Amino acid sequence: MTNTPPLPASHTSTSWIFRMAWRDSRRSRARLLLFMASIILGIAALVGINSFGDNLARSIAGQARELLGADLVLSANQPFDAKLEPTLATLGTAQTREISFASLVQFRPGKGTRLAQVRARSGGFFYGDWEVLPKAATQRFADTTAAPGALVDDALLVQFGAKIGDSVQVGQVVLPIIGRVLKTPGQSGITTAVAPTVFLPLGQVTATGLVQRGSRVKYTRSYQFAPGTDVAAILKPLQTRLDAADIDTDTVASRQQSTGRAFADLTRYLSLVAFVALLLGCVGVASAVNLYVREKLAAVAVLRCLGASGKQALLIYLIQTAGLGFIGAVLGAALGAAVQGLLPMVLGDFLPVDITVSISWAAIGTGLLTGLLMAVLFALLPLLSIRRVSPLRVLRTAFEDDTTAPDPLRLVVIAIIGVFILAFAYGQTRDWKLTLGFGVGLLAAFGALAGLGRLLMGAVRRFFPAGWGYVWRQGLANLYRPQNQTLTLVTSIGLGTFLLATLFLTQAMLLGRVQIAGQKSAANLVLFDIQPEQRAGVEALLKSQQLPVLQRVPIVTMRLTAINGTSVSIIKKDTARGIPVWALTREYRVTFRDSLNASEKLTTGTRPLIGPDKIPRISVEQGYLERVKLKLGDTLDFNVQGLPQRTIIGGTREIDRSRVQPSFLVIFPAGVLEGAPQFEVVLTRTPNTAALARVEQALVQQFPNVSAIDLGLILTTLNDIVDKISFVIRFMAGFSILTGLLVLSSSVVISRYQRVRESVLLRTLGASRAQILRITLVEYGLLGLLAALAGIGLAVLAAWALAVWVFEASFGPAVLPLLGLAGLVTALTAGIGLFNSRDVLRRSPLEVLRAEG
Repeated sequence: MTNTPPLPASHTSTSWIFRMAWRDSRRSRARLLLFMASIILGIAALVGINSFGDNLARSIAGQARELLGADLVLSANQPFDAKLEPTLATLGTAQTREISFASLVQFRPGKGTRLAQVRARSGGFFYGDWEVLPKAATQRFADTTAAPGALVDDALLVQFGAKIGDSVQVGQVVLPIIGRVLKTPGQSGITTAVAPTVFLPLGQVTATGLVQRGSRVKYTRSYQFAPGTDVAAILKPLQTRLDAADIDTDTVASRQQSTGRAFADLTRYLSLVAFVALLLGCVGVASAVNLYVREKLAAVAVLRCLGASGKQALLIYLIQTAGLGFIGAVLGAALGAAVQGLLPMVLGDFLPVDITVSISWAAIGTGLLTGLLMAVLFALLPLLSIRRVSPLRVLRTAFEDDTTAPDPLRLVVIAIIGVFILAFAYGQTRDWKLTLGFGVGLLAAFGALAGLGRLLMGAVRRFFPAGWGYVWRQGLANLYRPQNQTLTLVTSIGLGTFLLATLFLTQAMLLGRVQIAGQKSAANLVLFDIQPEQRAGVEALLKSQQLPVLQRVPIVTMRLTAINGTSVSIIKKDTARGIPVWALTREYRVTFRDSLNASEKLTTGTRPLIGPDKIPRISVEQGYLERVKLKLGDTLDFNVQGLPQRTIIGGTREIDRSRVQPSFLVIFPAGVLEGAPQFEVVLTRTPNTAALARVEQALVQQFPNVSAIDLGLILTTLNDIVDKISFVIRFMAGFSILTGLLVLSSSVVISRYQRVRESVLLRTLGASRAQILRITLVEYGLLGLLAALAGIGLAVLAAWALAVWVFEASFGPAVLPLLGLAGLVTALTAGIGLFNSRDVLRRSPLEVLRAEG
């Protein structure tokens, strides 16, 4: 240690400690600052995500009216009760009506057929941008005196090569296309891809012939009120009557709350991914400081000889790392504020609002505090050993400090780190179960990777063949020699690989489950909304097209009215029951049969049957039973289109949803619902797209109310959606990979000084530059390979667990892509190791010996 200022008489001068920290850091700042780059990246990810979340919340709050398109929306699955009409007619200052349903639409002349969402409206939207080209088309659409025309989503027009002036057939109505819809209030890009829309004037609904008994139709009323009106107060006295009529309400406040909650969950979980990147950086900091402390032991011993206490020596180096940690946090926060501008582009297809990007000081403050605390806590772990450095190190270079006894402060720091991680996770999820799951999963991943690293060091030290060549012996020995990076790199690179491999395997598994259209024997076309009197005609049409009828399924719609004798209206008010609202308000579509099909497996109880008391024993899906807090023997009362029907839960089923089979939450036994109004679903298979087009065109002409689902088209759409979701996750996982690479780079730089001395010894003993290069290649190549294989192994286990317990699917990992990922990570690790070790090769032995002297 040079230019050491004298100790103050009191040995406790704070200014002296800061001066020492500054002077001693001069030769080490560059090395530690590079390691702080990993902290910069982690903080950038964290600040970027949280800033994006804050901006998204503000945008949702500011655009809630545009999301809804009105001040109040009422919706129901049947025409509104005539008794309510006088009251509903007096609401608001203006109103629009809409009737929406799914139907096949055909583009003329001869451009194709597709299932689309048909929305018949009496006018436009009160709020938000309904972007239509040409702009005058919206005025013509709402003008009841003008010739009627259709507005069509741009995605549909592009798919079929249709243009303004062409025609679209909906049911029995053929309308000219008068406008191209680019954007609809409250609709995201993903929604448009899944359910593209055709807008019709409301007056054309009857002429389509598609609204019949049994048709699945949604009726909507949208209202505008005078500015400042308390819509909730107006609704309150009407709520009981609206509930009795099964009319759902949606206000600006409720839409803001539901949309904000959904996207708040998204940003919270993305924040956890960013937090993993920060933890990787902190692991790197701990490793860097550990190496740094080893180099400083002699300087610490000199300070102890001059009268400095172990506490003062610790503070000197803690101030250094804290200062660099703060610099890293500041730079990371600045980078994160810039990164947030990219996230709306990455997530744009999923967002129903336009994001206004601005600086979120709360996110920046959280990032600064988090980064500083994590850097200091992880640096403190190796720094605690400074307190035990003895002055005898100055006299005896081989003297070993007493570090065998456990350090209670080290255990305290580890406990604080654990509490901080759990507190951060809880702050993101607000759920202790998810928090503990995150903590346990993180601990398991870090523990497994660290264990593998230690296992490698022990195995190489003990078992590697002594007869191997010189280069291999030296390269393998570097894995366990002093100042090795084995544990750090296996943990950091392995965790980044684990994230990417888990994403890839899960994506492949999900896509594998929906590769149903390509199976030779599976149905790839589903026809629904077939009325009983149309069944024979539809089957005759399929027979004429030489298409098989693979399955017929009758469907009856009904609503739940009571559970165990307690009405749904009372249960909805009793939030302590924990029964989800969707289970109480949804329209149930059930079928009836006495047996289970090939996609179902009995889990408890019996199959559907009529009990000795003549009450039907229904079968419910196992997950539904658990989510709605039900048990075998509970009674469910249904309103079957005006008629009450009591049932008893007699059994539960598991459903394999990867099969092309209609699945139902509830199945009745035969002999109960045959006389109820119903429609049928028919499954068939078309050999090619030409046959598909022929049958869809024939359906439009002969049975316009019958809709067809092309599973091949759904597969294509699903592929696009999964690709977009995967890109978002890869974007976040990339932060972890980059952090791991920074940890790798800076580990090499920190240990480069030790490698220089080793190189001198090897060069003095006759090793060539080429041999040293190959030794480095062996060391880092093996490190990269082990880290990649460890991460991929954990990913295979994680994906298998997801397949078995979450998705209930068979699992078979794709070997070749995983081997490619392992090769890529290995090559990157070896390449960076060689690049950062180039200084070792350039310096001559004499230069180093002079410096050492």
